[in-house]
Amino acid sequence: MTLPAPALRFDVDAVVLDIEGTTSATGFVVDVLYPYSRSRFAALLSERGADPEVARAVAQVRELTGDPRADAAAVVKTLDAWLDEDRKATPLKTLQGLIWSQGFARGDLVAHFYDDVVPALRAWHAAGLRLYVYSSGSVAAQRAWFSSTPEGDLLPLLSGLHDTENAGPKQEPESYRRIAHSTRLAPERLLFLSDRCGELDAARAAGWHTVGIRRPGEPYFERGVGDHAQAGTFDEISVGTTGSDTTRSDTT
Repeated sequence: MTLPAPALRFDVDAVVLDIEGTTSATGFVVDVLYPYSRSRFAALLSERGADPEVARAVAQVRELTGDPRADAAAVVKTLDAWLDEDRKATPLKTLQGLIWSQGFARGDLVAHFYDDVVPALRAWHAAGLRLYVYSSGSVAAQRAWFSSTPEGDLLPLLSGLHDTENAGPKQEPESYRRIAHSTRLAPERLLFLSDRCGELDAARAAGWHTVGIRRPGEPYFERGVGDHAQAGTFDEISVGTTGSDTTRSDTT
């Protein structure tokens, strides 16, 4: 049986991936990872408070809340409140990443990926495409996530990891310019996949190609992705470095 040809074709050198709602279910992050980190914030601050990364994150919490003398209990209360708001605060993501890294290393956690994702990533990598991640989750969390999957360690497929600390906020074009500069690729040689219209808008404003990933059941599914090309799975996207013109088409 002949499979239908992918609806979207792009002549690019690299694909940059969002995680939640794009490669992986947001529900897994909210229902599994968030409670796991919430139950361990206090222990992390108590046991590793002197670690430079933990100390820097705590200082950032104090700065953001305007309370330079906030003790550990106050910091944990702020982190819990940010979790309830699903706020993409850099210190929250840093501390979550440290906790999740320990959980993945211990085998408490195993990452989730949609069924279409890993085969596509392997195929794109084998075809010579560079793969990057840009997520609000910290680089430490991304590294743990991709190294602890049902399909084994996927880190060798990736050329780089970007978060809100080393790249910037995900809805600002400058963040995507910063990533493009770090990859040494022209913006038009980069394709960004995300489920959030604001992120796609920012990437396109920086000169990137974009595809909105719309998976039923995801929080942003009903909102749509504006006038960006869209796909329900990675199977609908064809990428390569053929040197031919890129075709961009919208699907419903």
